[in-house]
Amino acid sequence: MALKYLPRACETILQEAVRQFPVVGLTGPRQTGKSTTLRKLFPGYQYTTLDDPTLRSRATTDPGLFIESMGTPCIIDEIQYAPELLPYIKMQVDKGRPRTGQYLLTGSQIFPLMSGITESLAGRISLFELLGFSLDELGLNKRGSSTPKLFETLFRGFYPEPAVHGVDSRLFYGSYLQTYLERDIRQISSVHDLRLFQQFLELLAARVGNLLNMNELARDCGISHTTARKWISLLESTRIVYLLRPYFKNISKRVMKSPKVYFTDTGLLAHLLRYPTPETVQSGPMSGAFFENLIIIEFLKRKLNHGHLWELYFYRDSNGKEVDLILESAHDLHLVEIKLKKTIHPADARSLASFPETGCEQNKYLLSCHPDVAPLTRDIQALPWWKASRIAGEGANIS
Repeated sequence: MALKYLPRACETILQEAVRQFPVVGLTGPRQTGKSTTLRKLFPGYQYTTLDDPTLRSRATTDPGLFIESMGTPCIIDEIQYAPELLPYIKMQVDKGRPRTGQYLLTGSQIFPLMSGITESLAGRISLFELLGFSLDELGLNKRGSSTPKLFETLFRGFYPEPAVHGVDSRLFYGSYLQTYLERDIRQISSVHDLRLFQQFLELLAARVGNLLNMNELARDCGISHTTARKWISLLESTRIVYLLRPYFKNISKRVMKSPKVYFTDTGLLAHLLRYPTPETVQSGPMSGAFFENLIIIEFLKRKLNHGHLWELYFYRDSNGKEVDLILESAHDLHLVEIKLKKTIHPADARSLASFPETGCEQNKYLLSCHPDVAPLTRDIQALPWWKASRIAGEGANIS
């Protein structure tokens, strides 16, 4: 039986890019549906995957012959396994210019792939990133989406297998984690103790939504500060975790303060924290952190899927006043407070009300489980979480 295909929000921008660039790259974590999406959108393209050890050997042994024999247009899946192909793709592209849409590349490992592309295909490629399904893509952006239903989705996670194809999430994430550790981590890093690395990942999961304290994390895991920094970079580059940077009016200060840590998939987060059911997540002490994690990553997905030009930050001042999410565009700020509660009061948005003037227009929102769109104060609007797409919805850009 054929698997169900659920349309992805990035389809329009991918098709636009293929009409404008000779090469289009789609990166992201393993099993988010990259190759499935490209094959559905471009059925006339020849397809090959470097997951196949025989093809990978041919590609690395004689990359020139491999590219020549492929022809165009084609999709090459898991390009990070044979970065030797990139210079030969460049040569073929330059021969065929100005023809667009010649090569579609996917890769699971962000930084190694990006470095090769930067060197070999600069000016010839349009790059995109695909995470798991969004709430909008799953149709959970409607008024009838109750909080228990939300936590069922949150617990199941957003990878295609559990989210769309009905694979048991406990089985999926156990297998996914093992594959990630054994294949990706061993291949792109000299991590010798995978058990200790998994413990590090679990300690990080327990800190979701908090400031990243590298010294504390290293101490609790029994590793050096240098190793902790290296492992955080590895988890960020493979898009297991997402680091939300702090906002300062002085941009140079943004890299001088600690980020907050989130996981790009809440199903994996629940698995790492050993929650057995959606109900235990919703009633547990970390329910608010899970909800905040979900909303932050939803905005990240919207940015990636639609090519939005805003950047994501959080704000915390020296007095501990905090705004959960700031979307910064060229001329305005969208300030978002996130609360897992149904009964809301103006006091819930106290940090929004006291946010300092920056010279930009400020739009302020409280996202919660309250079912109605309503003014909370004179300048703060209350929105139910399923209406989050009302915030900062300007058009896409693929240049």
